Amino acid sequence: MESDPTTKVCATCGNSGETIKHCAKCKSEFYCSRDCQKAHWKEHKKVCGKTTPVEPAADASFSSSDKPFHSLDAGTWLHNRSEKDTFTLLIDTYRFRANDNLNLEKKTDPDDVLGGATDSSVAFRRFLELIERNSKLLPSWWAQEKSKECVEYGMNTTEWQSFRKSTSKDDIIKHYQDQYMPMQLRLFGEQVYGTGPGGQAGKGVLQAMKLMEGGGYHHSILNAESARSR
Repeated sequence: MESDPTTKVCATCGNSGETIKHCAKCKSEFYCSRDCQKAHWKEHKKVCGKTTPVEPAADASFSSSDKPFHSLDAGTWLHNRSEKDTFTLLIDTYRFRANDNLNLEKKTDPDDVLGGATDSSVAFRRFLELIERNSKLLPSWWAQEKSKECVEYGMNTTEWQSFRKSTSKDDIIKHYQDQYMPMQLRLFGEQVYGTGPGGQAGKGVLQAMKLMEGGGYHHSILNAESARSR
């Protein structure tokens, strides 16, 4: 949530006051506390951000991988990518996992926009610290200063990667023009966190997607989509 100087009414309890705050994403609903914001989220998420949609077009400069699920299995998904693409994918992996945590486990980080913070930069720094412990997932050119540069990249409030925005499955598909990108982000996030969203394991999904990439059984992709659709 972000502070609003005018007197507004909390969407949950009806309280009002000079220090009431609005939803950081859409700025259309107001809350007197994080508890009230969380209590109202199930209803509000249906319309949150609809009036300020994220960028719908694919990033023309983004370079996709020929066999991303093979790369995920090999731990090289971020390798051989440009700096900009690497930064963007790291940010989107974090943001999408935060969205899954809210939807599947009803959990939010107070340092994330979904938990009421102005932006998600503090929570994202912790994500970077986690992935740097498993540095084999990062490209060979990654160095300590790249963490700072990656955070700075997400501080641009007018661009897709802004830490002031959250991302949903539909947002990801529209931005990348790739129906399987949400699956890639979830599987990579599982490699970073050690578990999939909602505690689910993605090993079976990953193997099914590798079969699809290699011209394997058609039913594999149907099973994978069913397992990951939310």
